[in-house]
Amino acid sequence: MTAGIVSWGVYLPYWRLQRSAIGASLGGPSGRGSRSVASYDEDTTTMGVEASRRALRALDGPLPEDLFFSTPAPAYLDKTNATAIHGALELPGWAGAYDMVGSVRSAVGALRAAHAVALDHRSVAVLSDQRTGLAGGPEERDSGDGAVALVFGGPDDPVVAEWVAHAGTTTEFLDRWRTPGEPDSKVWEERFGQEVYVPLATQAWADALKAAGVVATDVDHVAVVGLHARAVAAVRKALGIRPEALAADRAATVGNLGAAEPGTALADLLERAEPGALLALVVVADGADVVLLRATDALPGARGSRRRAGLGDVAELAASDGGDVPYTRFLTWRGELVREPPRRPDPERPGAPATWRSTQWKGGFEASDCRACGFRHLPPARVCLRCRTIDEMDAVRLADVGGRVATFTIDRLAFSLSPPVIGAVVDFDGGGRYRCEMTDADPEAVAIGTRVEMSFRRLNTAKGVHNYFWKARPIDAPGHVDDGGGNT
Repeated sequence: MTAGIVSWGVYLPYWRLQRSAIGASLGGPSGRGSRSVASYDEDTTTMGVEASRRALRALDGPLPEDLFFSTPAPAYLDKTNATAIHGALELPGWAGAYDMVGSVRSAVGALRAAHAVALDHRSVAVLSDQRTGLAGGPEERDSGDGAVALVFGGPDDPVVAEWVAHAGTTTEFLDRWRTPGEPDSKVWEERFGQEVYVPLATQAWADALKAAGVVATDVDHVAVVGLHARAVAAVRKALGIRPEALAADRAATVGNLGAAEPGTALADLLERAEPGALLALVVVADGADVVLLRATDALPGARGSRRRAGLGDVAELAASDGGDVPYTRFLTWRGELVREPPRRPDPERPGAPATWRSTQWKGGFEASDCRACGFRHLPPARVCLRCRTIDEMDAVRLADVGGRVATFTIDRLAFSLSPPVIGAVVDFDGGGRYRCEMTDADPEAVAIGTRVEMSFRRLNTAKGVHNYFWKARPIDAPGHVDDGGGNT
């Protein structure tokens, strides 16, 4: 057995923007369905963390030792964004974390890099994107936000899909671009893109089949993805793919996820394929790439483990009834509509030394348990508040532990891009109490006893520095299942 995929996780935000809301606000037609929307406290890094946590939740054995993060919308430039994901997952210190940013095609680069190093040790490719566009335009309407993580392992791992072959074609041409500092992408005339993409994709398809020693009719499931919708449709016809072999289209409910679309489509294939099936991923972005994988006998067992871990599949996540965000609030979250802020002091920039010293607390949401009396401290402490023992503590990760709301308050005066702020005191399963902010929650639906899990979010941004930490999220939000025993 060669290297291949061992586990996967998909994250789609809670919020949906109904396309009809765009037309109602701006006038004119706006299409049917909805698109996924990252919340005001989310970005590509936080979504990458959530997708990775899902990929690791059903993973047995060692953690990945390399992380490759792909996004065209990084939260930072001139700073590695993958290190924040590394910290939130509490990967070992020797594990690498690398960014591949700037374009949708970087997603294929992350997949290839993760596969290449998997022959030596486990790795994970994290693909995340937050798509936007000019108000009322097709980019805004047809895009979506989301993330996916795929863990790769070697011959000694329970690989669920073996990497069979890859082929790609490249040429320099202008299809889609965005210069640094610009919020919105520009696109050249559609017929030109279609003219260039189709021969590139057909050549990569033929080369991949030849490298694998198979013919087109041997391929059981195919996903053709890319932001150029007209070219994607033309490539599907040019390759002669059987309609029943094509991956499901989620554009009507979540939109095109950009750099996250290839991995999400691949995850969808893994959730529908039978052992022995040949899978093909075709990506048209600044060229064309074709990846062929073979599903193994371990795939059904992996799907069962995911179910037991409470993980929904792509189809369920896409069909989930999240909260509808008003169009004006969506524009506010995206920075397209600047509104009057509350009369409150601006947030302070977190200090780099203090942040570094509290990495385990901020990244893993770690508590400390007193060895002498068992009292759990949140945040962690050196001196026990109960028995006063000093430096007799064991670190306990609570980021993956569920809890219940003990009490809460609704603050309509605190600064937030999405008021009101819900502050909750959470009692965690197994001990520990902490006051934190809630997210993806309806203020009218929150109640004492509400089950919650922790979600990695951006508290604020001050002077160009993002302050990441954990918030409580209702477990009944889409894509989350509580097994009734406190595990989420």
